Amino acid sequence: MNYYQSIFNKVNFLFLFFSMCGCSNLPSFTNSSQFDNKDQTFTNSDGSQNKKTIGDFIFLLKNYLNRPNDLREKKGFNLIQEKEKNKRYNKSVRWIGHSTLLLEYENIRILTDPVFSERASPFSFLGPKRVVKPGIEISDLPEIDIILISHNHYDHLDIRSLKKINRIQKNIYYFVPLGLKGLLEKNGIKNVYELDWWESRKYKNISITSTPAYHWSARGFFDRNKTLWCGWMIKFKNFSFYFVGDSGYSNDFKEIKSKLGSPDLSAIPIGSYAPRKFMKYSHINPDEAIKIFQELNTKKAIAIHWGTFKLSIEPLDEPPNKIKKLLQLNQISEERFLILKHGEVKNLE
Repeated sequence: MNYYQSIFNKVNFLFLFFSMCGCSNLPSFTNSSQFDNKDQTFTNSDGSQNKKTIGDFIFLLKNYLNRPNDLREKKGFNLIQEKEKNKRYNKSVRWIGHSTLLLEYENIRILTDPVFSERASPFSFLGPKRVVKPGIEISDLPEIDIILISHNHYDHLDIRSLKKINRIQKNIYYFVPLGLKGLLEKNGIKNVYELDWWESRKYKNISITSTPAYHWSARGFFDRNKTLWCGWMIKFKNFSFYFVGDSGYSNDFKEIKSKLGSPDLSAIPIGSYAPRKFMKYSHINPDEAIKIFQELNTKKAIAIHWGTFKLSIEPLDEPPNKIKKLLQLNQISEERFLILKHGEVKNLE
């Protein structure tokens, strides 16, 4: 690694560490069982908050700077990019990249964690850069009914993308966890519904329920865990879709199945898990993804949160390769745990 690459890596890492300075005043959520009134922050279901020390970040820095050479950081992955704006898929899911999915079912279109920017960052010149373009551009998106946001990290809540979408499509309904409604409204976005874990809301003929996740939140120096994080369960009359969002492994998944039933389709994250010592309580690894797949007893799953941004030290193509081996080991068909190309559409009929 040459001198300039080393400097760039350090700057990139420091961006990941500090993210963005400054934050706005946030409201209190004393009615939420996940809200700690003492320090005015949210917790996981077991009361933890995934706190890190300076030593933890030094450990991550050392590992990040000495990570294995990954050709995919420059080479990226194959992209299937479609520009037929009005083409309809009655029952389908498209992986746009990272945690961004377009689900079309019974004339309702749902977009998850829309991130279309070049970087997962508040800046256009600094921070984790895409290795693959989005599977569809914002201008080519079909008419969207619902956007789901899992939490406020920049690789999940991309305010630039949301503002661009909002300029084109004014009638979208946005569902966010507690604490994020104000951020969207401040940026001119309306029809925002803020839900606590296990709260539900109806949209036409479907129900939308906020579910627990094992994670944390922050967009700046002083707002760690000031807003909630979540997954989403969407129930149609004869079909259910579960979007895990971003999560480490926990017993939450067993409880979700117990309370809401087994989903027909689950979007399960599989990447950004190394070094394990640092990432364990934030991000699922492939072994845990298979475990969650089995605990949910989901009919099908789609792999998300991999191969789009370099956020950790494992090679970008390691997560899907490991999943494929684990599926074979557990005698699970690859048609049940889908690993799509960026932009690929899978028919659900």
